[in-house]
Parts: sequence; C-alpha cells; structure tokens
Amino acid sequence: MTLVSNRPERLAPGSELHSDAGTLRVVAARPHNRRHLVLFEGIDDRGKAEALRGLVLQAAPIDDPDETWVHELIGARVVDQSGVDRGPVAGVVANPAGDLLELADGALVPLCFMVASVRGERIDVDVPEGLFEASG
Repeated sequence: MTLVSNRPERLAPGSELHSDAGTLRVVAARPHNRRHLVLFEGIDDRGKAEALRGLVLQAAPIDDPDETWVHELIGARVVDQSGVDRGPVAGVVANPAGDLLELADGALVPLCFMVASVRGERIDVDVPEGLFEASG
C-alpha cells in the first residue's frame, strides 16, 4: 500500500479507511520499502488481501485549523502579488519537487509560492516574474 499522506495517524490501530468495497479498520501497520504493510480487521489470509489489490482507500477529513487541505484549495481564486486575479484552482498536481496548483486555464503554480490563504475563497501568491506568461 502506498500512503499519500503526511499524517501517520491515518494508519494507527483502530483507524478506519473507506473504499468502494466498504470500511476497513486498521489492526497494525508498518513501513516497508517506501510502502506500508497494513493488517486490516477481517482480512486474515492472502486471498482476501489479494482481492483488495489496487483498491483506493480514503480517510475522513482531519479537523486541524493549522493545516490547509487540498479540498479547501479547489475553487479558490489565485491572486498574484500585483493584485491580478489569475482564476480559480481546478486541481492540485502531485509533484516530487512540490505540489502544484493547477488553474482553470492550465497554468501551474508551485505551492511554495503561496503566501496566504482564505479557506476555499482566495489564495495569495508571490510568484517570479514571467511565471504566468511561461504557463500560457
């Protein structure tokens, strides 16, 4: 299982992960070769585990006022340091060097340029000159 989260408590014993196949409760988990080995309640043999291969698991949102979550970025307007509204965020692209805001017009803005955010409404960015011209 590849974990796409910076929150290790997602795999703490007793935590629940949801999928199209139903809810799975974590019994134990440990990192192994850049992945995680996870034992789920009721999944007690190889056949049952193999049946879950490729299943996408999700967890309930964590209520943490100090964190900004991807779902809070989608739809927010991006405003650059000159006050120009660059449009809404259409998605967030995972990138090994740092995640990117994907704007509705296709422009990509590295998250490292985000300086302020009003949840779900506005994202202020301070970008290098020419970034938006290079994207378009």
